[in-house]
Amino acid sequence: MTTTAVRTPLAGLRRDQDVLKQWVDIGPRQADGTPGRAAAHYVGVLRRIAVARIRYHGLGALTDEVMLLVSELVTNAVLHSGTLKVGLEMAVKDGFLDIAVIDGMPGVATLKEADEDAESGRGLALVEMVVKERGGAWGTRDAGATTWCRLAVPEEAEK
Repeated sequence: MTTTAVRTPLAGLRRDQDVLKQWVDIGPRQADGTPGRAAAHYVGVLRRIAVARIRYHGLGALTDEVMLLVSELVTNAVLHSGTLKVGLEMAVKDGFLDIAVIDGMPGVATLKEADEDAESGRGLALVEMVVKERGGAWGTRDAGATTWCRLAVPEEAEK
């Protein structure tokens, strides 16, 4: 016999609330300095947790955007910071969903233009396009140890 726990979504979005605070140990780097296998696994884990939390908080209309943004920001932290631990925080404040990825390592994430045939290097360009489309912004703080973005909460979620 199996038992399934079902969590009922909140009746509606409450203004100014924490949605998620989650830290993961991404494991040691390989000898060549690249992230270990566990790091890629945790990008997906944080993405799935983030989506579950926004749905629970009545923000399901932002599912696609949150999946992409969390994937890109966490991947950036894992690949470029050299950290062993990554945090993801999400909160609703003043009509916006704020998303922050904390790697604890100084260094500013900057938007770069990728070559046409490059296999990577477009993550922050995607972040910028998505947040602008949703009436938001992105940037860094704490000397680059945190990369953040914010999306306007859809009006239907605020009711």
